[in-house]
Formats: sequence, C-alpha cells, structure tokens
Amino acid sequence: MPDSTAPVFLITGASSGIGAATARRAAQEGYRLVLAARSTDKLQALADELGGPEQAIAVTCDVTDFAQQEAMVRAALDAFGRIDVVFANAGFGAKRGFLEESPELWRDMVLTNVLGCAYTIRATIPALKDSTGHLLLTSSVAGRRMLSGSLYSATKHAVTAMAEAARQDLGDTGVRTTSIEPGMVDTPFFDNPVRDALEPDDIARAVLYAVTQPAHVDVNEILIRPVSQGT
Repeated sequence: MPDSTAPVFLITGASSGIGAATARRAAQEGYRLVLAARSTDKLQALADELGGPEQAIAVTCDVTDFAQQEAMVRAALDAFGRIDVVFANAGFGAKRGFLEESPELWRDMVLTNVLGCAYTIRATIPALKDSTGHLLLTSSVAGRRMLSGSLYSATKHAVTAMAEAARQDLGDTGVRTTSIEPGMVDTPFFDNPVRDALEPDDIARAVLYAVTQPAHVDVNEILIRPVSQGT
C-alpha cells in the first residue's frame, strides 16, 4: 500500500539524465514524486515506472513560464498535500564561443537556467516553509570557475549565487539549501563526454546524501567531478 504520509520530492527537468536518476533514487528512499519537464511522454513513462499516480505524478511544465510553475505546485499539493524537497534541475547548455550558437538559443538558455530556477524558488517557497523542507539547485563545475567563451558558465555562476542568496534568505525558516555542482556527466547534455565521466546516478546519490542529513545539517554545496576531469 502507498504511504500517504511519505515525504514529497519535486524535480524539474525530471524526464532524463540527472533528474530521472534522482527520481529513481528518491523513490527507493520512500519519497512520493512530482516529476516536471516539458517532455510529457518520457515524464509519464517515468511516473508509471515509479508507481503511478499514488506514488508519482507527471506535470508538464516549461520552467520559463511562471504560471506553469504555479500550476505545478498546485498539482503537487492537490495530489499529495505537501512538498518536502524541491530539486530545481531544469537546464541546458550551449557551445563555447561568443560567435557560436544563435541569439535565440542563448535567450532560451538564459531564461531556462537562470529565470526558470528563480521561478522554481519563488513558486515553491511557501510549501517548503510549511514543511521545513529542502531546496536544491543544479549548478555546475562551470558555476565555480569560468569557462572560455561560455555563456552557459555565466548562467551557472548565477545559479551558484542564487543558491547562496536563497540559503541566506531562508535560513531562519529551517529550510535547507544545497547547490549541486556536477562536472562532466554522461548524459544527453554532452555530445562528447570525457573518459570515465560521471553517471547520472552518481549525482543522484549526492543529492540524496544532502537530503538525508539530520535536520540541523545543511550541506550548502556539493562539487563533484570524475577523477579524469582535471579542471
């Protein structure tokens, strides 16, 4: 029987890669899942895999649309009555070089990676305060050191800063905040990953490590690289 008292874990960018791996890990730990992404078919298949509507719901959401983020939160609360963990994981990258890619792709990337993350924080804060929950943001190694010609790196610097700003803003509420900063991960995000790249489940285990610490412990940052990634 599904546990109607189990905590609830909301993940954006949940249809593949780190998001999907984290959903599977969280399900193993007994969480009910709210899975959000633009890719409806993949998302619903994952929700079905993880137990269907009593255990996992799929919510189609473009994180750059605040109304859709508000609808995502309403769907979570209507289904499960609470939100305990929010993983703002939606994002994508671009080629390095300021003469690469199109201005339109740049715009979409900045809106998704930066504004979308901020929208997730804004939309979920009331529920996280109610549950004294945990907010996690996907930044990157590129959010700790600048990469040559990389606008993506600039967006992840913004996410790293946003995580610290949120931590300071929410600290007196009991809500914990963690910035997850992966290096090279073998996901569709990269066309040519490095040798022995991290697997999405490596990042998922790091996420669950932060989330399962005692309530008085806030793991602020996790920077995780494959051994073979020198920088």
